[in-house]
Amino acid sequence: MTTPVAFEVLGPVGEVRPVVGHVPHASTRIPSAERARLLVDDATLAAEVLRLTDAHTDRLYAWIRELGGGLLVNRTSRLVVDPERFPDDGREPMARVGQGAVYTRTTDGRPLRQPDAAERRRLLETWFEPYHAALATLVGEALARFGACLVIDGHSFSSTPLPSEPDPDPDRPDVCLGTDPFHTPAALVDALRTALAAEGFRVAVDRPFAGSLVPLRWYGTDPRVTSVMLEVRRGTYMDEATGEPLPGFDGVTARLRRAVTTAFP
Repeated sequence: MTTPVAFEVLGPVGEVRPVVGHVPHASTRIPSAERARLLVDDATLAAEVLRLTDAHTDRLYAWIRELGGGLLVNRTSRLVVDPERFPDDGREPMARVGQGAVYTRTTDGRPLRQPDAAERRRLLETWFEPYHAALATLVGEALARFGACLVIDGHSFSSTPLPSEPDPDPDRPDVCLGTDPFHTPAALVDALRTALAAEGFRVAVDRPFAGSLVPLRWYGTDPRVTSVMLEVRRGTYMDEATGEPLPGFDGVTARLRRAVTTAFP
């Protein structure tokens, strides 16, 4: 039996460009040893996985490889460890609702894990640190080769705000562009917003989510690393009640690819 991988690093297809794609929340897989440590029953866990998984985003952003970028895809559920969070809860806003790098609460506030410093350290060492080492390698290779690297941080979000989310406004766009004040140039945002709108998407910037991932080695210090978060509302491409892709899934994927290609020819 083949042991499932924790994450995959997928190489670019065709001419290599200074781009790294990052898909951290596509997986539903929770290893049995980690499942045994969670406090909720199976039905509650299944509902939580459906709410929190950016389902099919590994396919939704697969075209990044065809644009010449490497792609890091998490093959482990964010309910094990969330690699999109700061590892230090003091720096992570979602830690206030029990959803920092290691979740201790469900989206509706029920206990998911007992807070335990030693267990948290184990989870970070086992899952978070190897993942971020792989991401840093991809970015570092692009910097060494090209002197620059663009991180495309690929996500999706629920059409209905979850109780734990910071923005409760039910009027949600089709695409959210998340930015970082240091690592996301305004010209990058403007080009993407224009191209996405031309493809028929209703676009918002930093709403309902803000920020974009940059490896900590370069975070806030190295402007050669730029980053933008692409978040697509799930109702545009999937049935949110079942998790199944809609018939128009491939069309949404093609529109995203065209928009990014237009913004970054």
